[in-house]
Amino acid sequence: MTQGAGLRAGDLPDELTAAEAGMWQAFRNGSGYDLNSGDAVVDDPHGGQPWGPERTVRARIIAWLLLDGPPALAGRVSSLKLAGVRITGTLDLAGGTVTPYVEMKGCRFERDVLLPEARFTTVRLVNCSVPRLEAARVHTEGDLHLPRCRFRNGVRLTDAHIGTDLLLNQAVVHQDRTGRSIAADGLTVGQDLQAELLESHGELSLRSAKVGVSLSLRGARLANPSGRLALNAPQLTVERTLYLSPAGVGSPLLSGTTPARGTRIQRFECQGGVRLDDGRFGDAVDLERARFVFTDDQELSLRRVQTPELRFLGEQPERGKVVLSGARVVTLVDRAGSWPGPGNLHMGGFGYENLVPRGPFPLTRRLEWVAAATAEYNPEPYERLAAVLRAAGEDEDAREVLLAKQRRRRETLPLAGKLWGYAQDVTVAYGYRPGRAAVWMAVLWAASAFAFAHTTLEPMNSDGHPGWSPALFALDLLLPVIDLGQAGEWQLRGGWQWLAAAIVLLGWILATTVAAGATRLLRRG
Repeated sequence: MTQGAGLRAGDLPDELTAAEAGMWQAFRNGSGYDLNSGDAVVDDPHGGQPWGPERTVRARIIAWLLLDGPPALAGRVSSLKLAGVRITGTLDLAGGTVTPYVEMKGCRFERDVLLPEARFTTVRLVNCSVPRLEAARVHTEGDLHLPRCRFRNGVRLTDAHIGTDLLLNQAVVHQDRTGRSIAADGLTVGQDLQAELLESHGELSLRSAKVGVSLSLRGARLANPSGRLALNAPQLTVERTLYLSPAGVGSPLLSGTTPARGTRIQRFECQGGVRLDDGRFGDAVDLERARFVFTDDQELSLRRVQTPELRFLGEQPERGKVVLSGARVVTLVDRAGSWPGPGNLHMGGFGYENLVPRGPFPLTRRLEWVAAATAEYNPEPYERLAAVLRAAGEDEDAREVLLAKQRRRRETLPLAGKLWGYAQDVTVAYGYRPGRAAVWMAVLWAASAFAFAHTTLEPMNSDGHPGWSPALFALDLLLPVIDLGQAGEWQLRGGWQWLAAAIVLLGWILATTVAAGATRLLRRG
């Protein structure tokens, strides 16, 4: 009997085995076909227990059903629902259009599953053992579910289009020959991409991928010991939030939610570099309690990322770098202990509008944070921090930041510039503490007036001269642009000449620094 004739008549082909015949009838009936034995150890698709011919079907018979299967029984909708089935041979549906619903639970594939450029409504492979899933440019109108599946040689979803959700929760994916675990460059997901508690052994590549709602890697463990990047996702677009945060363990009801108090959780952990350059995130990037394990040449790269909120709340990386150069964030939520130390943080061009520290983050630590990001002097991080503090009404803290900027700048100046800088710092703190000038002027005036009170000077003109006043004489020397009629009327000799010269010099220095500080204050640094 030919395949076509049997299918048109709705008959059962003669070449089918008993297991395949049962699958054929279940397909026409739209019912599930379960070949599990009831023994959890034997039925484990990832275990070593052999499955015999009584639960084995050929991949080409499955392809026959899905691509050109028999009509459904009256009043039924044909669908392929398998459980506990061993599939031999390569399941090749490349380029095909599959209309029936497909669901396989706890199945064991002996060879690869090939779905490139195939079209489906919805596909669900749950807790299946698959050597490799090849699904470049696959198109689904609904979901593609792969939870708890194990892929020994990787998954390819390059340029795939998933109509609603892509689920990879608790999947275990090993790398292919190119070192990638999941190759999903150009992937488009209509709604959520959930890969919670995922185990990825190799590079997870999501270059230029687009996710319509949120991308959740809660509790995932990514490792790529043989390569530089564990997560490679430049130009990633997520309409809402990227979660690299903890997940609850042991309850499916916790998926996609914040674990309740007392729930055992598993945090996101990444061993290998992370690249999210030029990413666009509609709501937030959440790094709550994330742990990054880098080598010295690896980094968490967020170059030119744009997001309304960055929650930088992970564990401090012991090695490697964090790069935020050119990133644009509206609100930065961070923790003092999350940032790396000096030389391992780069923030050139990093813009943020609001700071929301989680836990204690005093200004001294915030200044250390800026200093850690500027191995060489760069005014921009200081000015950005001062602007944000001023906008939040913290004017005093903003002045402290700008003062720290001037002190950092002083380190780069030649000796003369450093000396002048020290003079401005000691006297008026570069103009950010102008009250100091009045104190210094008062102290110097009192000291010089006291000194001149212990001498009697001869007048320059014996015919007419003002009365001797040590206080007015000292003040006339100290104020360089005001003539009180004292300094030019009395003769100075010996040490008194040197004292007067010193007072005049100090007066000019104080006046100049006050003027420079006033100008800077008016310009608001």
